[in-house]
Amino acid sequence: MKVYPPSEDSELLLEAVKKELKPDDVFLEVGTGSGFVAKNILGMCKRVVATDISPFAVREAKKKGLDVILTDLFSGLKRVFTLVAFNPPYLELEHWEKKQDYMDLALDGGRGGIEVALRFVDRLDEVIVDGGRAIIVLSSLSNIREFLDRCSKIGYEVKAIGYKKLFFEELFAYLIR
Repeated sequence: MKVYPPSEDSELLLEAVKKELKPDDVFLEVGTGSGFVAKNILGMCKRVVATDISPFAVREAKKKGLDVILTDLFSGLKRVFTLVAFNPPYLELEHWEKKQDYMDLALDGGRGGIEVALRFVDRLDEVIVDGGRAIIVLSSLSNIREFLDRCSKIGYEVKAIGYKKLFFEELFAYLIR
């Protein structure tokens, strides 16, 4: 397996995006993986763009007809997006669990499972227009409190807009303004 397959967290992100998406939105999905979310909203807004750090994911998303860019988060993109969505890696993999491939990047959120999500919110203003929104999925297995505290320090308002309970964790979709 070289590309993160659509899972419960992908479905939660898609549900949250569909609730928030407006016809005039310029939408960016960060870390698109298989392209599941972006593909399912094509034609529902003004423009859909996706990114991924994995060349395997980019190839898979392009097969689905997506406008996808190979980059880390959204490096190199302009500040034009009105809605940005991200299902970041939120596990803290142990050294022995890592396979030294692109799937590590899809799964390992770093210390506390939150480092990638923190990098995302720290740099969000690089791509989101004034009045824009972002949606992120986080797991109860990661340090959600640290993420929410960081958002507050930056000046973002955050509210939960989706929830999914699994047998081993709880997933939350958060709207960031």
